[in-house]
Amino acid sequence: MSNKKNFHFVGVCGTAMGSVAAAMKAKGYKVTGSDQNVYPPMSTFLESQGVEIFSGYKAEHIPADADVVIIGNAISRGNPEAEEALNRKLLYSSLPEVLKDHFLRGKRNMVVSGTHGKTTTTSMLTWILESADKNPSHMIGGIPSNMGKGARFTDSDFTVLEGDEYDTAFFDKRSKFLHYLPEVVIMNNIEFDHADIYDNIDEIKLTFERLLKVVPENGVAFINGDDENCLSVSEGSYAPVKKVGMDEGNDIRIEDVTYDGDDSSFSLIGERYTVPMSGEFNVRNAAMAVNAALFSGLTPDEIREGLSTFSGIARRQELKGEANGVKVIDDFAHHPTAIDLAVDAMRQRFPGNNLWVLFEPRSNSTRRKVFQQPLADALCRADRSIIAGVPGAESIPLEERLDPTQLAEDIKAKGTDAWFINEVDDIVKHVVAGAEPGDVVAVLSNGGFGGIHQKLLDGLEAKSVGAK
Repeated sequence: MSNKKNFHFVGVCGTAMGSVAAAMKAKGYKVTGSDQNVYPPMSTFLESQGVEIFSGYKAEHIPADADVVIIGNAISRGNPEAEEALNRKLLYSSLPEVLKDHFLRGKRNMVVSGTHGKTTTTSMLTWILESADKNPSHMIGGIPSNMGKGARFTDSDFTVLEGDEYDTAFFDKRSKFLHYLPEVVIMNNIEFDHADIYDNIDEIKLTFERLLKVVPENGVAFINGDDENCLSVSEGSYAPVKKVGMDEGNDIRIEDVTYDGDDSSFSLIGERYTVPMSGEFNVRNAAMAVNAALFSGLTPDEIREGLSTFSGIARRQELKGEANGVKVIDDFAHHPTAIDLAVDAMRQRFPGNNLWVLFEPRSNSTRRKVFQQPLADALCRADRSIIAGVPGAESIPLEERLDPTQLAEDIKAKGTDAWFINEVDDIVKHVVAGAEPGDVVAVLSNGGFGGIHQKLLDGLEAKSVGAK
């Protein structure tokens, strides 16, 4: 691909796609792109970088002189530009392949993987390196508050990547992280997820085994030594493996964990660290970031400075506002275990407060029956739970589809108040009517949830004004 000069990105307005398109333009390539949803801030960013963008997908959007067509993960057969690339017999590629060929080869790449905690751990590690003046490149599935953007590419030796086990493209069903040339792999945990592309946990474990197979012998894999699936996939690894966890038998123990409001502290290899986040899972995330930073050559003092100034990630326990004494929290949790961990963290952060959880089953897995019972087990740990309608339910066969009415009944059977309320505006009315000062309302979704956060705050504020 080195002699190719003209690149066209199909699905260019995604965070990663847009960032790579802009970086390719900065390298001197001619870059164009198209997307179904062309709107700020990505559209204005790309235009400011000199990337020409077309709205919608049409065969004629691919320039006549295009050398390579980069086809995004969300693009499938039938897309007019994908079909045009095939019909014209153009060289087409996935985003991970472009990253590997143009940005990752020869670099010190750190790939953060696992079912949970990828975005937080990647963001922590990126900021630790940034605060130590290492100027790392990064690609993250969220927006780290310290960095202000989900991806950037620099001349640094270091690149930190959120390693997703989801497939690469419609023409490449390998996991994206297999393209990332890792020197360091962090493996937080392994659970069943992505029910739309994996049939069982064994298929997921296999792709993580393959990830370890591409770690060089002078690299390292830091795995969760308290997770049986991580232990299983690391057996027979040629690359060095370091088990990190709280249980005895780990190579690196997380010890003396304490919680103080929004802060969590722990000891690792004889050093004390504090991260301004609550919950055991954030301690584990931070411990993994610390280990990778130490391997990169940073000192404990440099790492402490980075952790202490880490300001979190959008949509991870993010306080959206407070009205009428009720706090509204946004969290990305969309898997039963992630919900469990989010509830734990909020119980530690707001001890004694009445906790509402509003859950939108939006991911490809939670829209399916495979998590019907695990979701009930997780959501019953709130004081009150509300289940929203299943987005795009009609695209899933009825026998495979999550039953939100039954889910609410199952939660109630466990002793927790629960309701299935289909529409966002009706959920807002229900919460505004029932929430009292001091309550915490946690909104859990991997989508926008119909703008529910601001609607809740507006409704609660109106209730407060009306009561005066």
